[in-house]
Amino acid sequence: MSQVKYYYDQDTLSYRKIEPTKGKKARNIVLFLLSSVLFAFLGLTLLLNTNLFRTPKELTQARELKNFELQYQLMNRKMNQMEKVLENIAERDNTLYRVYFEANPIPEEQRRAGFGGINRYKSLEGFDNSGMIINTSKRIDVLSKQLVVQSKSLDEIKLLAEDKEKLLLAIPAIQPVQNRDLKRMASGYGMRMHPILKYRKMHKGMDFTAPRGAAIYATGDGVIKRAVRSSTFGNLIIIDHGFGYETYYAHLSKYEVKKGQKVTRGDIIGYVGNTGLSAGPHLHYEVHKNGKAINPINFYHADLTPEEYEIMLGKSVIENISLD
Repeated sequence: MSQVKYYYDQDTLSYRKIEPTKGKKARNIVLFLLSSVLFAFLGLTLLLNTNLFRTPKELTQARELKNFELQYQLMNRKMNQMEKVLENIAERDNTLYRVYFEANPIPEEQRRAGFGGINRYKSLEGFDNSGMIINTSKRIDVLSKQLVVQSKSLDEIKLLAEDKEKLLLAIPAIQPVQNRDLKRMASGYGMRMHPILKYRKMHKGMDFTAPRGAAIYATGDGVIKRAVRSSTFGNLIIIDHGFGYETYYAHLSKYEVKKGQKVTRGDIIGYVGNTGLSAGPHLHYEVHKNGKAINPINFYHADLTPEEYEIMLGKSVIENISLD
């Protein structure tokens, strides 16, 4: 019931009832309606943000959403760890593995290159947690690309390692005649007087004097390229070691291999002789790299002590008469 208001009339000396005007009534009605709407809005907002009037399905969805948010947080922590591990692997790859195998390091911008072009995350926009979802998706994509780059790099390192192992086995690294069979190292690499032609000419290898029939060994892994009789070199064996290396074994009494046969370092391939233009039983030994004869003195690191190598090096530089 609305409250009735009165005022004192001095003319009649009595209280008279206050009658509201039509405008005031309208204003009161409008104020009442606006207040009702405001309170209804506030009440609805309050109800919508509490669990009092949520359906079981809505409550389940809310719990699932909280669970997904927690899973995303855990996933981002794991990605932080993965990024640190991948950084460590990439650093070792560039500063250790690729350096050892003489491969160029992979530039950082190539490892961390982004994804240009269209917005690949547009379908993830417009959700309550779009920012978190897009950021996590980007990190996963970048990590995936880095893993692909690193995987390809390790595949390359594996091939380089296999080639390095083959190279180490292929490079001539031992004397072709054992020390117990050697009488002396007759002549080294360089200009020498030829014993038969009687003029100075380039001696492209080293001469090892040894008894006729002493074993001659392959100085590195390879394939027999030639096993023939030559007017100059006599019985000659040429081994193709790959990687640009070849070795020549000349003046043999006989050879024990044939063209196309695979040999490994230390295999007996023939025997010391005196065939061709030769002044006595010996082995003439040459090392070629990319078709050019080089000094064999640099290729005995596998079976000579430093002292023995120094002795051989001193004898090899003496200009004497060669045996072929």
